Amino acid sequence: MLAAFGAHLIQADHIAHELMQPGQPVFHEVVRHFGHAILDRDGRVSRPKLAEAVFSPDKHGATRVEELNKIVHPAVIRRQDEWMEEQGRVDPHAIAVVEAALIFEAGAAERFDRLVVVTCSEEQRVQRFAERLKIDVDTARREVERRKAAQWPDSAKIKKADFVIDNSGSLDSTQAQVRNLFATLRKQAELSR
Repeated sequence: MLAAFGAHLIQADHIAHELMQPGQPVFHEVVRHFGHAILDRDGRVSRPKLAEAVFSPDKHGATRVEELNKIVHPAVIRRQDEWMEEQGRVDPHAIAVVEAALIFEAGAAERFDRLVVVTCSEEQRVQRFAERLKIDVDTARREVERRKAAQWPDSAKIKKADFVIDNSGSLDSTQAQVRNLFATLRKQAELSR
């Protein structure tokens, strides 16, 4: 929605996908750590297989989330930094948005001028995840819970945020919040000139 108002956008998840393509250093490192069992028939990283390897607890209850994050996060952060520098060269007053679910967990929060947390109810999160992946709600609930265990709770993120978008209401309500946020960011950018 911010991009629709004129913000420049990059998504950490898309960067991670690019970095995990065959031939990329991150791809080789992920396969070295998690094995060839995470690859699909075409030799590409299978996200469901990788998620299973990363989020499934071992006999001691430990997951391998941190292991994956230590491989992927530094490379993603470098790419984000390069992109933000380029945006600043093109337009020093541009509103550049990095969409990332794990900014706090990656220790990258201080790299940004403003932090926006988007939140919704737990039930909506499960329902939306189920719809996006076309899976049943019970499976989605288990997967959301498993992933949440590796993330900061929304309450902690909200305390550190400069802005919060409550995405639990109607689409119109969310769009109104984003419109107001963009206007505020635009004013702040103009004041910095």
